[in-house]
Amino acid sequence: MQINTDSSPFLSVIIPAYNEQDRILPTLENTLVYLRNQKYPSEIIVVSDGSRDDTARVAQSFQTSEQVSIRALEYHPNRGKGYAVRYGMLRGRGRILMFMDADYAVPVEYCERGLAMIDQGFDIAIASRAIEGAQIRQHQNSFRQLSAKIYTFIQNIYLGIHFPDTQCGFKFFTRRAAQSLFNLQKLDSVIFDPEILWLARKKGFRVGQFPVQWRHVEDSRIQYDNLGKSLFVFQELLRIKQLHRGPVPRHGK
Repeated sequence: MQINTDSSPFLSVIIPAYNEQDRILPTLENTLVYLRNQKYPSEIIVVSDGSRDDTARVAQSFQTSEQVSIRALEYHPNRGKGYAVRYGMLRGRGRILMFMDADYAVPVEYCERGLAMIDQGFDIAIASRAIEGAQIRQHQNSFRQLSAKIYTFIQNIYLGIHFPDTQCGFKFFTRRAAQSLFNLQKLDSVIFDPEILWLARKKGFRVGQFPVQWRHVEDSRIQYDNLGKSLFVFQELLRIKQLHRGPVPRHGK
């Protein structure tokens, strides 16, 4: 892996957060310990998505160093996870950019697998809970598991993609891919992931998958645990092609 030697970070870690003043503390502590032990410079960008608590202030309380810098960005009102991720990804300075969830559902050590795939020539590397080698330490409830399976089946047929898990919040992008795709993203909701992956296929970017250890965290800020909210997910999915009418240019053209 080639590491840049200039002043810009090699890796940007984007963490979207909504009312996460408590849970983001161990997430930032663990992420900082990991990044400070790496040979490359990095940055953490916490995007407070219209939080009504002290999420931004908590993030700002962590000290920046030469090895790892920390920025807290905030706006109001709340716009959705997709908006928060896009906001951070387009402001990251790294050669490689990733986003991870504030609840630390995937340990930061799995960065090594994502970075290894980028080093192998993939433009995008996505964590998966549904491929060989993945481990789920704590499952979601039965309703959410069934909804996820139905959603994934319909999503893959509708969008023409073939990923058993698009919603795991642990994804890596080369700078070129991030700038190209997130500038095109239109959905602000949690369904931005399949939109990005559909655009990646249209633009000819290479996407790889790697297995991770994942645990369901109770009190999720994103709740789709009833029929009405589940229907919203499908409505968002069906908007993707409508929002991107016309040809999508391939990268490099």
